[in-house]
Amino acid sequence: MRRSMIALLDARRAGLLGRAHWLPNLLAGLTVGVVAVPLAMAFAIASGARPEQGLYTAIAAGLATTVFGGTRMQISGPTGAFVAVLATITAEHGIGGLAVATFLAGLMLVGMGLARLGSVLKYIPDPVIVGFTTGIGLIIFVGQLKYFLGVTPAAAGTHFHQQLGALLGAVPTTHLPTLVVGLCSLCVVVAGSRVMRRVPSPLVALVLATLAQHALHFGGVATIGTQFGGIPRSWPPLGLPLQDFTQVVRLIGPAFTIALLGAIESLLSATIADGMAGTRHDSNQELIGQGIANILSPLVGGFAATGAIARTATNIRNGATGPLAGIVHSLFLVAVIVVLAPLAADVPLATLAAILFVVAWNMSDVGRFLRLARTAPRPDVAILLITFALTVLTDLVVAVNTGVVLSALVFMRRMAQSVSVEEQSTESLSAEADAAHWRLPRDTLVYRIDGPVFFAAAEKLEATLRHSQSRPATLVLRLGRMPFIDATGVAALDKIITDFAAHGTRVALCEVMPNVRQKLERAGTLSRLGAGAVYASLADFARETR
Repeated sequence: MRRSMIALLDARRAGLLGRAHWLPNLLAGLTVGVVAVPLAMAFAIASGARPEQGLYTAIAAGLATTVFGGTRMQISGPTGAFVAVLATITAEHGIGGLAVATFLAGLMLVGMGLARLGSVLKYIPDPVIVGFTTGIGLIIFVGQLKYFLGVTPAAAGTHFHQQLGALLGAVPTTHLPTLVVGLCSLCVVVAGSRVMRRVPSPLVALVLATLAQHALHFGGVATIGTQFGGIPRSWPPLGLPLQDFTQVVRLIGPAFTIALLGAIESLLSATIADGMAGTRHDSNQELIGQGIANILSPLVGGFAATGAIARTATNIRNGATGPLAGIVHSLFLVAVIVVLAPLAADVPLATLAAILFVVAWNMSDVGRFLRLARTAPRPDVAILLITFALTVLTDLVVAVNTGVVLSALVFMRRMAQSVSVEEQSTESLSAEADAAHWRLPRDTLVYRIDGPVFFAAAEKLEATLRHSQSRPATLVLRLGRMPFIDATGVAALDKIITDFAAHGTRVALCEVMPNVRQKLERAGTLSRLGAGAVYASLADFARETR
């Protein structure tokens, strides 16, 4: 909290909250608030919650991250990335379980920030990110088809293939008026985004469809009023619907999923905001801010929230320069609940589904997915496809964990392949600077090791030297290009020293980097080599052993 208040004071001193910035931030906050209205309700319904809970989430999370987050222009709220995860939690544990899982996720996010894990989450590879975002986009699209077509699928399980099968079975019962409303709304959203630069096309589609439904009363078209009884104008009772400790234990896994996804998307959004506004965010403070947002949101009737990339970009494009815009965004949504809630009863669910179709398409970034699949190296393509498949068929945590582990294994393989252990010939040594002033002793074999010697490369080092045909009087290992060695590498080097010593070969090291030398000293390797076995350079070895 102290750091966030300092950030606000710094922004004030920099003039970002000065009077000259009031109007741009006020207009940006109103604009992003308008954009947030249909998205918050649509994401809430898609997550298995009531539409007003999406507004509560946007209000609480937007305000909390503005005050406590690590970036000045981040807008938080319900997002498409959460839909698949939250819908599964709601189906299994109910809306009360979703609230408890969100609260636990908030505590985890605060813990991540305090543990300074913000920078670690930046290392998730691009194929993993693209794979799971494309998978989530597909899940959102399939999940909204029932509202778009106006069908009621037969009861099915929570898995994607089960829901898809039930949906395909219900396609023959498509409700034509609902489909027409959905198609018209989809056309307005897609075409409006190209024609209307200042007015959010999702809001235009929402207003037009609501007015048409109110005036014409399309029979059988599901609306917020028919499905949820409208949006109340009063605030829900404050508190957390916690049942017992057993419920908490059951929800730790889902909470971790929310925290992981929330951290990834929030930091991605903050990075994009930095690129657009020329700022630099504090990743650890951003995690703390998102954690506080997810702690507060379920206490006021909301659910999980994270940094919203599209709304953050809208905020910046419309002139936001500081946290005032985020505050105005939240206050505008409060006004919507108080003043405009009765008008939401006629909002067709097919229109909200059409809006989410566009969100899912943008989130999937199909062009980027196909480009990676065509141009990336084969191991990266495999990671992309595996992450995508696991996101759709299992869950996000399995997909991300598997993708990261596979990426780490591929990276280690590539690093191991980059390590070279080369025998240096007399010709290559004579070409070195100052070589005319020194000469190696007879029966001396020199090897140069290039690259980090860690557990994946240690076997290569050991095998190369073990299979050396000659058993010289002295073996010199040049370590000037070895920036790092781990415990497995040290063990391999010890074995090499022992094996060569057993055949009467003395081993010497030269050009050892300070950090490597420190590890070898701590492991006792240098003491096993004996005195006078480490030299600053190959020339020093040659001069001192003549």
